Amino acid sequence: MIHFNRKDVDELKNIYKINLINSCSGFKSANLIGTKSNAGTSNVAVFSSVTHFGSNPPLLGVVFRPSTDVPRNTYENIKETGQFTINHIHSPIIKDAHHTSAKYDKEVSEFEITNLEEEYKNGWHAPFVKNSPIQIGLTYCEEYLIKSNDCIQLIGEIKDLFVRENLLEDDGFVNLSKGDIVAINGLDGYTLPKLKARLEYQRPKKNLNSKI
Repeated sequence: MIHFNRKDVDELKNIYKINLINSCSGFKSANLIGTKSNAGTSNVAVFSSVTHFGSNPPLLGVVFRPSTDVPRNTYENIKETGQFTINHIHSPIIKDAHHTSAKYDKEVSEFEITNLEEEYKNGWHAPFVKNSPIQIGLTYCEEYLIKSNDCIQLIGEIKDLFVRENLLEDDGFVNLSKGDIVAINGLDGYTLPKLKARLEYQRPKKNLNSKI
């Protein structure tokens, strides 16, 4: 195996280091976050940092990079309006979804630049991404500064959840494989995972010598 110690990592060329550290943690969720400013400009951007934080109440988290170097329109819109949507990326929209990582001025809507379409429903100010297999409407709860690198961990509460009917199993499990929903490997590698198996809830073995 190739070994990198901390000194090796620090001495790597910047792009190589970014790719290495972003991809070594494994596959990440691929989502589009939709927001809209109070001035009426919509925004949609790709994120790979959405994390489940609990089911009661239903909470999801998103990590935002420091805003000192470039504007963070998504973060600013969430703080301004208290709303955002999370929309899963599926195979047909990969290229358009990835293009939303480009840095546009706050006055420019990525919906106008790409073929992604806004969808408004159930009274939400923030736009959903039309035809996304899973659409989630959230309100801002709280945030935490990560002192090690000045990133922000933002927490939102799920208020509305829309799931394409054929993805929802009888026990509430959302089968992402049926929706051609992709994951992100690193920063720019999009992969299509397929469900291998679902296993029963695990309990301690009564016979500790048993491997079954």
